[in-house]
Order: sequence, then structure tokens, then C-alpha cells
Amino acid sequence: MTECVLGVDLGTSSVKVSAVTRSGEIIAQEGMDFPLRQPQPGYAEQDPNDWVNATTVAIVRLILKDKLKPEQIKGVSYSGQMHGLVLLDKDNNILRPAILWNDTRSTKQREEIMAKMGHRFIEITHNKPLEGFTLPKLLWVKENQPDIFAKATTMLLPKDYLRFRMTGKLAMDYSDATGTVMLDVEKQQWSKEILDAFDIPETICPPLVRSIDNTGHITKWYSEYSGLSTDTVTFGGGADNACGAVGAGIDSPTKVLSSIGTSGVILKYEPQKETNYEGVLQYEDHAIPDAFYSMGVTLAAGFSLSWFKRTFAADEDFTEVVESAAESTVGANGLLFAPYIVGERAPYADADIRGSFIGIDGIHKRHDFVRAVLEGIIFSFRDIMDKYEEKGSQFDTVVSIGGGAKSPLWQQIQANIFNVKVVSLKNEQGPGLGAAMLAAVGMGWYKDISECTKVFVQFKDVFLPEPENVSKYQKLHDIYQKIYPSTKEITHDLVGYRRKEQSAKSRG
Repeated sequence: MTECVLGVDLGTSSVKVSAVTRSGEIIAQEGMDFPLRQPQPGYAEQDPNDWVNATTVAIVRLILKDKLKPEQIKGVSYSGQMHGLVLLDKDNNILRPAILWNDTRSTKQREEIMAKMGHRFIEITHNKPLEGFTLPKLLWVKENQPDIFAKATTMLLPKDYLRFRMTGKLAMDYSDATGTVMLDVEKQQWSKEILDAFDIPETICPPLVRSIDNTGHITKWYSEYSGLSTDTVTFGGGADNACGAVGAGIDSPTKVLSSIGTSGVILKYEPQKETNYEGVLQYEDHAIPDAFYSMGVTLAAGFSLSWFKRTFAADEDFTEVVESAAESTVGANGLLFAPYIVGERAPYADADIRGSFIGIDGIHKRHDFVRAVLEGIIFSFRDIMDKYEEKGSQFDTVVSIGGGAKSPLWQQIQANIFNVKVVSLKNEQGPGLGAAMLAAVGMGWYKDISECTKVFVQFKDVFLPEPENVSKYQKLHDIYQKIYPSTKEITHDLVGYRRKEQSAKSRG
């Protein structure tokens, strides 16, 4: 009988459960969707019971459809969507729908946090209180639904509520705890100073655990519900970005993750809790014990490319559109693209900046525009890398995942703009694999994450910088960096004008 662990990847729209053996082989995988509720513009909510039901359906399918025996499944760990607020009463019943990471209703509360604590808040949390984080959501409930807040005795994040329903035990791992912006990063404990400042009872915060810590066995109730054995052990798990970094082998300071999905992420392993980017970059506990990670986000990375294709090449094959960029040249024949089409997060926290093509000439063909989009997205990543280099960081490997790893051309562009080796993964499973690795280490199959990485994470394609093109891209990036300050005022005025027009139409 082949022993395995389950990596549960609880996302924003679905859950995926992977059964992984000691050797890192995925022997079965099942998933299930669940709904997102948007009762008002800017709101994003889910029923936590939907997470439990969808995960259970996936586990039942693994047992019935994929023929896994319950006694095969030795451990379970979790990766979860970050920042979402789940509130429980004294009987551990859900008080209201979960408010998710992409909910933006808490701008007023974010401003109140900075007005009250200012830079001291960043000193404690190493982050600015963005709307996406948990504390502003909790304060929104406190101010707008005081009857619910009064009944709340426990705050959990999504994957922690799922684990609670499987084990009956309340806990939160450190990587998700930093994403609440209620954790003192350097003291590694809930910040009494922040909680006291906003009259939040410390008892609402659950016990803290490491991502590889044993968090209890499957209960008899959940065993009967799912088919899992009560001998199966659960582990703390981690935030999806932390688990994604584990699954991509980001386990040392010389490795950086370049992830291109709808948004884009540059994520770096950080060995020291004292490092502070003053909120320009997010700073979080890693799922790897006693380690941390920082990340900068480009809001419209893959979205910029999908927007371009949808607008100018709707009926054409996506891969062919991307590869047409090879017909252009380094620098797209003097055309630059700034991917700020939905605003920007890092290093410019600016919701009203907008994107642009700069340098359009009568000679330009469509393939030049495609090339400019590919390069512009990576230039925005280069801006984030510059923040690291300003702190003295040096890298020898960028692990490329997501859309950027599907195109050899785009990987080579990354290698040249970053001026460092770029590699892709043989088996890109992301957060779910990272969660399984946490369970494998928790089970004692490996002594630590680094040892597990050598078995579970395998690289394939390698792209090396081309010195001549590196030099060209360095000059182009110098020009690219002038776009934001040069277009900020103009695009802000245009956004303001459009809002007024839309407001007038809605009144009319």
C-alpha cells in the first residue's frame, strides 16, 4: 500500500486536493468549484460551509473514484486564499459570510488605521494596512455590524476554518497570521499594541502554530462525513503565496519566484525578521519555519496580455499571438508598454495610474505591440527587483511559473531583463504541492523543507542571460522608469474625468 499525504489548495473559486506520495508523485487529484457572492460593488463574500462541502466532495472522490484507501492517507495540510475574515461565536458557529481578500469596502478603516498609528503600524507589521488585509475588514464589521462583532469570540482565515471543521481545533499558522496585519513580525506574536489601539479583544485571535506543526487528528464526525480515517493527522499549512513558494522550491535567499497569472508576483525568500521594506513590498512569515518572504505585486500582468489579445486578436490562438513577438526585436522597435491598466500595487501603490503605449511610430506592426506588452510586464517586475537590490540582495535563480513559464520567448526575455538564470518547473502544481510538502515534513518523512524540496521540486528548462541583450534591456528599463512620473498627472486627470462622466450618466 502506497502511503500518501493530501495537499488541500483552497482558492477563491475552487478547491483542489492532491494525493502525493513520499517520492513526490501525485497519484490522484480532484477539485470542486464554489460560488463567490458580490452583494454590492466592491464586496466579495463566501459561505465558509461551501469550502467545507467542496473539499469533502473532492476527498470523497479521491476515495471512491480514484480508489485511495483511507488508511493510505497519513496526513493532510492546507494552502489557503489569504486575508479572508471568518468570525465565529462562542459555540464556534459562523456569524456572517466570510469577507474575502479582494473585497475593497474597508478604505475608511484603512485610513483610520494609518491616522491613528501612522508609521508605528508599519514598524510592527512590516506592512501597510491595505483593504485586502484582515484588520481593516474586522474594523469594518466592528463599525458597521456592532451586534455581530459583539458576539465574535474567534477570528479565522479560510483554510483555518476548514481545518477546524476537520479537527475541532482552532489555530492559525504564522504565514496567514502576518497577512492579518495584527501580528508583531519581530516578536512573532499577536500585537497587543495594535489590538488595544482598536479595542479588539486579544482572545479573538487563535493560537499560533508553525506550518509543519501537528494540528490534530481527523475527528470521528468528519471521518464519517468524508471517509478519512481518524488516524489521519493534520498540519498547520500556510497562506497560498507561502505554499506556492514552497512548491516552487523558493527555500533560500538566492532564489526568486516570478509568477504571472492575472496579476503578477515577484516573491523572495527572506532569512531575517528584521528586514522591513516600509510597506512598499509585502512582508510575511514563510511556511518554512523561522523564515520569511517578501513580495511585490503587479496588478495587471497576465491581465494586460489577455486584454490585448481580447481587444486586438480575439479569434486567434493565444500561443501564436504571444510567439508572434519573436518577429519584433529587443525593445519592440522603440515601443514601450506600461502595464498599469487597472492601477498598480508595487512599487507604486496607485489605484488611479493607468497604462500606456509610449513611442508609437508608423513603422510599428502588431507583433511590436505584443512584444512591448511582454517586455512591459517584465519591466514592471524589474522595478520590484530593484527594491531588493537597493537592500543589497543578490540572486542566482528566478523560478518562473504561470503564464511566463509557458513561452520560451517570454522566459528568455525574463532572463535578459533580470540578468539572471531563469528556470521552470517539471511539475508546476503550486500551492497544493507546497501544502503536501508541509504534510510530508510534518509526518517526519523529511527532516526539513530543504530536504523535501530536493525530491519534490524538479526544474526543467533553463534560460541564461544574453550579455548583448542584457545591456539593451538595461538602457530600455532606464527609459521605462520615466513613464510613471511622466504620465501620473495625466492619467489621474483622465480617471477623474471618466468617473465624473459615469456619475453624470447614472444620475441622468
